[in-house]
Amino acid sequence: MRQEYTRRGLFQIAAAAAGAAAFPAAPLKAAAGEKFRISLAEWSLHRAIGSRLITNLDFPRIAREQFGIEGLEFVNGLWEAPTQRYLQRLKNNMKQTGTRGVLIMCDGEGPMAHADKAVRMKAARNHHKWVDYAAELGCHSIRANMRSGGEEPTSAAGIDEMVKRCAESFSALCEYARKAGINVLIENHGGPSSNPDVLVRLMKMVNLPNFGTLPDFGNFPKEIDRYDAVRKLMPYAKDVSFKCYDFTPQAKETTIDMDRMMKIVFEAGYHDWVGIEYEGRRLTEFEGIQAAKRYLDGLLRSA
Repeated sequence: MRQEYTRRGLFQIAAAAAGAAAFPAAPLKAAAGEKFRISLAEWSLHRAIGSRLITNLDFPRIAREQFGIEGLEFVNGLWEAPTQRYLQRLKNNMKQTGTRGVLIMCDGEGPMAHADKAVRMKAARNHHKWVDYAAELGCHSIRANMRSGGEEPTSAAGIDEMVKRCAESFSALCEYARKAGINVLIENHGGPSSNPDVLVRLMKMVNLPNFGTLPDFGNFPKEIDRYDAVRKLMPYAKDVSFKCYDFTPQAKETTIDMDRMMKIVFEAGYHDWVGIEYEGRRLTEFEGIQAAKRYLDGLLRSA
């Protein structure tokens, strides 16, 4: 069902969702040894931003005031005008709300696996500005895509060649990012990247300390066991995407066994940012984010 928003209605929905929560928002943790930290993927609000009801500049305030979330996972395609003046306004908004950058998800900067070396290396250079922005915003990473720019290969030989090309372009991007103290991550984000064995091969081939994975709980084809896939990706994880679609009134996700999934995360020894990425349709974006936050708060309380 298509959702229609008004700006006033959007915040009424947010307030109602917060008031209906079964649990109060947990205080933000900062102490060493915490189980994990909660961040918010900006894509969770892409419909509201696309409808021009809110903007990327509003993201820090909404994350903090509506959901009590500190960590911000930006999406480059949702920025209006990434000029230096715009970046300063965003930094000021983050400072005023006590929020902090976690990563920037980068799309549309060119195919890192293109058959033409000049094209794929240009794509790597196109990401440099986002590395610089991520560093200025205090993020630890950018997320780039493993794409060929055309029909993605499905044969073993084609995928082997794609991995070799990506090893070259991502190694170059990681070298630039290393100087800024930024990691480069790949998410299971469609095509061969949604095969965990392919991503693991690429991780081993590049073998750089600032290269890692961003395991997403939802981006796997039906033939791949998502729980086994996340288990394979977690040894290389530098961030985790809590992809979710729907919740019961008790904040239980109905499409993914989140207890099982988060157990896999913890068993891998991961205790850093877990980014809420709500993509459902039945609940509004604000309601879905609120439900996901309630679930994760419950895990923190049980630590």
